Amino acid sequence: MDKIFFEYFYRMKPSEEYIYKQPQKYKDIMLCVLDTLHKEVPEAELLFKWGIPYVYYKKKPFVYLAPNHKKGFVDVGFAKGFQLTQHLDKLVDEKRNTVKSLRYFSLEEIENDVLIAVLEEASRLYP
Repeated sequence: MDKIFFEYFYRMKPSEEYIYKQPQKYKDIMLCVLDTLHKEVPEAELLFKWGIPYVYYKKKPFVYLAPNHKKGFVDVGFAKGFQLTQHLDKLVDEKRNTVKSLRYFSLEEIENDVLIAVLEEASRLYP
């Protein structure tokens, strides 16, 4: 392994390390979502909570990224998902009390306009 890469890899934050250790399909989806999230909500902070990458906004849980290898998707869960009003046809709740998520089985499935609209609406829920 290249020494520079090795040193960089082992200085990564746990959330980054988790993402880069994922199979390519999940890594690509998560990096794409994070890129869009960073552009739309630059103040958000990527942390590692509950064993997965979790984005905090204004020091509160905002969005998590949870790959499901068994079912083949990445769950992009919104902590205040049940307060969202746009794109309800795209949001999955699966018997959860507060979280709704956008679910991506491939990079090509990501509808950037939908992701941006949901991120913008979700960020307005944090005064």
